[in-house]
Amino acid sequence: MGEAATRRRVPRRRQGRTTQVTISGEDITLIATADDDGLLADVAIHWGKHGTATSGLMDMYALAVTIAVRHHVPLTELVAEHRSMYFAPSGATDDPDLPVVRSPIDWVVRRLALDWLPYAERTQLGVLTLQERLGVAQEHLDAESFALTSGTAPADPLDGDRWMLATTIGAPPGQ
Repeated sequence: MGEAATRRRVPRRRQGRTTQVTISGEDITLIATADDDGLLADVAIHWGKHGTATSGLMDMYALAVTIAVRHHVPLTELVAEHRSMYFAPSGATDDPDLPVVRSPIDWVVRRLALDWLPYAERTQLGVLTLQERLGVAQEHLDAESFALTSGTAPADPLDGDRWMLATTIGAPPGQ
């Protein structure tokens, strides 16, 4: 049988971040706290009235994420598995960094990535703020403009993955 994962203990008092968002009229609150090393330690998600199905499911999801990070599951793995999950409510948000999402879970994992992962890891996951996406798109346009005006290929053209990141804000997969 496999060896049990060791659980990381967290301090009784810890710093955290609370972020509220509205997704297509639904209010969701994400509370994420850090351990003494600044690593993600706990996640709580509030959506809907206490005792409803949506509230219970979000409580269970938050508990699963908390258990995972306390047992050393990298946040990058959780984000990679759960980003772009599609279910209602989806669409426009009032989060300026993530103006369009595919579901509350999509917003939660993308928000956790933005708040807790370095830029290089987020780039690999395809999780960038709107401003970062615009910056990548501008780099591509500048490289293309240079190539057109000089008649030569740019020294470092954007690869297909970076172009996709810059141009598919909120688009469903395959579109």
